[in-house]
Amino acid sequence: MFPQGRHPPGQPFKFSVLEICERIKEEFQFLQAQYHSLKLECEKLVSEKTEMQRHYVMYYEMSYGLNIEMHKQAEIVKRLSAICAQIIPFLTQEHQQQVLQAVERAKQVTMGELNSIVGQQQLQQLSQHASPLPLAPHPSSMQPPSLSGASSGLLALSGALMAQVQLAKEHRVAQDGENRELTPSQSVSSSPAESLQDEERTGLKRKREEKELPGHSDSDGDKSDDNLVVDEDPPSEPGSPGRPPSRPSRRELPGSPASVGSSGERREQSPTHSVASTATSKPSSSSPSLDSLTPGPGPSSAVALRLPPAKVPSTDSVAFESHPHLRASTLSSSLPTIPGGKPAYSFHVSADGQMQPVPFPPDALLGSGIPRHARQLHTLSHGEVVCAVTISNSTRHVYTGGKGCVKVWDVGQPGTKTAVAQLDCLNRDNYIRSCKLLPDGRSLIVGGEASTLSIWDLAAPTPRIKAELTSSAPACYALAISPDAKVCFSCCSDGNIVVWDLQNQTLVRQFQGHTDGASCIDISNYGTKLWTGGLDNTVRCWDLREGRQLQQHDFSSQIFSLGYCPMGEWLAVGMESSNVEILHVTKPDKYQLHLHESCVLSLKFASCGKWFVSTGKDNLLNAWRAPYGASIFQSKESSSVLSCDISVNDKFIVTGSGDKKATVYEVVY
Repeated sequence: MFPQGRHPPGQPFKFSVLEICERIKEEFQFLQAQYHSLKLECEKLVSEKTEMQRHYVMYYEMSYGLNIEMHKQAEIVKRLSAICAQIIPFLTQEHQQQVLQAVERAKQVTMGELNSIVGQQQLQQLSQHASPLPLAPHPSSMQPPSLSGASSGLLALSGALMAQVQLAKEHRVAQDGENRELTPSQSVSSSPAESLQDEERTGLKRKREEKELPGHSDSDGDKSDDNLVVDEDPPSEPGSPGRPPSRPSRRELPGSPASVGSSGERREQSPTHSVASTATSKPSSSSPSLDSLTPGPGPSSAVALRLPPAKVPSTDSVAFESHPHLRASTLSSSLPTIPGGKPAYSFHVSADGQMQPVPFPPDALLGSGIPRHARQLHTLSHGEVVCAVTISNSTRHVYTGGKGCVKVWDVGQPGTKTAVAQLDCLNRDNYIRSCKLLPDGRSLIVGGEASTLSIWDLAAPTPRIKAELTSSAPACYALAISPDAKVCFSCCSDGNIVVWDLQNQTLVRQFQGHTDGASCIDISNYGTKLWTGGLDNTVRCWDLREGRQLQQHDFSSQIFSLGYCPMGEWLAVGMESSNVEILHVTKPDKYQLHLHESCVLSLKFASCGKWFVSTGKDNLLNAWRAPYGASIFQSKESSSVLSCDISVNDKFIVTGSGDKKATVYEVVY
């Protein structure tokens, strides 16, 4: 009656299938509801995690700032105590006893008394200045709930230090009133700390305004390490004044930012013909940089009470400051709520990672071989972005490397400079990345965005290429010459360090270790060790006799430049994160310097080993005392400073700029 294999309608089999489908549907709906609830819980946890991270960053910044504040206040108290000790002998016996008792009483003030004193001072400030923010003796009420316990202790400590200083100042003022005829000058001794605080408030307000400007970007996330291009200086092109033109066939210095115009410009990406050895672009590895937690150039504890100039020199003119750490801070700051003076810019980092501001010795900026400032002598209009510079041992000739050629300049005579020779190297559209003179000054080695190094004979009537060295890497980023001038080392875009025999023009060896482009190189003064830095965030030391790697130092930022101190023991490293780090080559401790506001593109030690210079995307040329990093002088150029060199007699500095020019400075001692 029914076709074979079919069941009549209404049979239990069909009913059970519908039932199973309904059950599956219910199960699915239940699982879907469970999924939605779990998703909501996950989103809630993510938001809580984000909030906790934000609280952690706030706490870290606050604790870091308070640590610096504590050191500064301790130094102020120490100085005030020393002044009291000098003044007390001039007082009468009765007054001496009163002052000594008052000082002892100040040392025994309890936390409760300090809180009440701080509260009274803040109430007085409110009544005098009508402050819009209510301040309490316990500042923990202004922090997020999860941080109130820890932060209140830190802020109470800061308040305690401030109150202790205030007590000391009150005693000093009382002494001054009683003994004005003996020491008329001591009445002004309470002003430096107050004026420093006023200066800090205005500086922090200015920095907050700068950070809120739409074009102001200090984020390290903008500085990716691949797709690096050398951009022209904007004013020379007819396009938009704020952005340099993008040229896809160019790649910038491995250790340089994309934009070599003003440091506020957005970077241009190179979409196609990148010369990099790696095709994959890894993101910038730098986490929130320490310079965002250490607001810029401030005095060390040794100069904490010296007043800064009221005005920073204009960026248009070439400004030289013999003590730039005394000027108003212009670096970005994440500590707008921390009262007090400007933090130091040089820190000692111990083996366990503890950072302490460096108290500079009294002779940090004095003595033989330490320059006072630098004076601009010549401007060499190369016509293209200058990625490489070098100066001859005689200091008469300067060599500037740009796009497709090296130009030779005679700087021995005053007056307007024009190139005396042009050495056409590589292809016309490829940039020279490094040029090195042999010690006798008769040969020049040139490398750049090509697999070939050119060796030029400068002793010929007309300079000519006498040899070419070809490797498998598509580009050379940096060069070094051995002290005996027999060997040349080239840093390649594939991460290898190629060793060349200059006499036979042959490849001798390759050092392999860097996993990304090798960007910078220097050789020890005895020629036994080689130091290289790379885009893989490492600095490596190589034994030239045994041909093996000796050391590796890992960083959280790409290495753009380095220099080995001729006196030995110290290695200075310029970072993509804007820090300069000075490593001891045998001990774990190091120094960290925070005056640059952007990538540190080049670095060079003076022959005496007592000082070195660094240049950056922030248009700055900084001169530092080795090894602890006291700032000797500073110059601001009109564009990113991509390269630098110091003459062998330490009397001249040459820089190459994104402004299509090189600048020669005379070092004044």
